[in-house]
Amino acid sequence: MSPEYASYGQFSIKSDVFSFGIIMLEIISGKRNTGFYGSTEALNLLGYAWRLWSENRALDLLDPMILEFCKKSEVVKCINVGLLCVEEDPIDRPTMSNVVLMLSGEMAFLPVPKQPAFAMRKHVFSASSSNKPDPISNELTMSVPQGR
Repeated sequence: MSPEYASYGQFSIKSDVFSFGIIMLEIISGKRNTGFYGSTEALNLLGYAWRLWSENRALDLLDPMILEFCKKSEVVKCINVGLLCVEEDPIDRPTMSNVVLMLSGEMAFLPVPKQPAFAMRKHVFSASSSNKPDPISNELTMSVPQGR
């Protein structure tokens, strides 16, 4: 779900681009975006992919099961395009027609992606922090209206 839809209920053509980017990164990594724990920092898949990209280790994202069957330059291109699709601001995301051009090799130069949406750390609990309030949770109360 794109950040603009999750936060504001706004849906656009770029929301589909965001979803496409998520699917691309899930296919490349062999992992789902939700519940992904690929590192000691407990990042989600987008955060993990972004960290590897920033450290020039994008190929470490690749699922080992498909490593021997793919062209590494194509994988890096797909990761680049996937990260472009999941950028936080919909204006910065490519259109699907541009995604097709990028993946088909008709664009000689690919833009450098910016940090994606939802690429944040999840809170990691430890025994020493068990008495502290969870900084991510909010105090939610529920009222059930009853008729008279």
